[in-house]
Amino acid sequence: MTEPAAATERAAVRKPGAVRGRGERSPLASVALHATLIGASVIAVFPVLWVLLTSIKPAKDAISTDFVKDPTLENYRYLVESTSFFTWFANSVLVAGVTTVLGVFIAATTGYAVSRFRFPGMKPLMWTLLVTQMFPMAILIVPLYNLMGQLGLLNQPVGLIITYLTIAVPFCAWMMKGFFDTIPVEIDESGRVDGLNPFGTFWRLILPLARPGLAVTAFYSFITAWGEVAYASAFMVGDDNLTLAGGLQTFVTQYTANWGPMTAASVLIAIPAAIVFVFAQRHLVAGMTAGATKG
Repeated sequence: MTEPAAATERAAVRKPGAVRGRGERSPLASVALHATLIGASVIAVFPVLWVLLTSIKPAKDAISTDFVKDPTLENYRYLVESTSFFTWFANSVLVAGVTTVLGVFIAATTGYAVSRFRFPGMKPLMWTLLVTQMFPMAILIVPLYNLMGQLGLLNQPVGLIITYLTIAVPFCAWMMKGFFDTIPVEIDESGRVDGLNPFGTFWRLILPLARPGLAVTAFYSFITAWGEVAYASAFMVGDDNLTLAGGLQTFVTQYTANWGPMTAASVLIAIPAAIVFVFAQRHLVAGMTAGATKG
């Protein structure tokens, strides 16, 4: 009899009250674990579900605690026909898209450089990237606002893109450095033997192996630019220049809040972020699987 079969037979004939093996849970522990997981899932999903339900409520029931009685798409119609939603959406796509592309490129090249090369000022550079993450975003608004004003980049997508890169690149560069450190240096050496220059080695040999890190970097850069509110509100004014985050604030004034269209906009804003997450997750898992099966 094989060992797994013998273990299964011993488990089947185990008497009540016998000592459990390592890693086995009692029925009570299993119930408690599943109850905890279900409770955590409900807590996580409830706010999203409530926003979705509020977006299809009539205006008079927007702040009621009742579930939907008379569902309507009036909030979505008002959002599309009576606001500059599509202009805000286009501005956000432009800012987030450019931030993602530049963020991935700068973070990947920076991470590869500090992982593979030794040059004067490398340690101060890495410390600078780390220290920039210690400052709350709120205290950087004023100096960045003054700097963008002096450069004439206020109320310009370029200024917002540069600002978001200052947030995303330091963290992503550190993350990419750690990822490149796990890739054997022998791959670089084989590239040089084949006549590739450092950039050719990076582009043709290392980047294909770094897909999981690139996917996470792209997702982080996109989310940084897509959902950010503070800088978008401070640096951009006017309906033609607002991003989605800034546009949401137009539904809330000092005295009133138009919850219906605001929740409808929130639902539509979440869709691209969810698509990017699914795309990044798929490539992350595929990249890790491919890397694990390489000989």
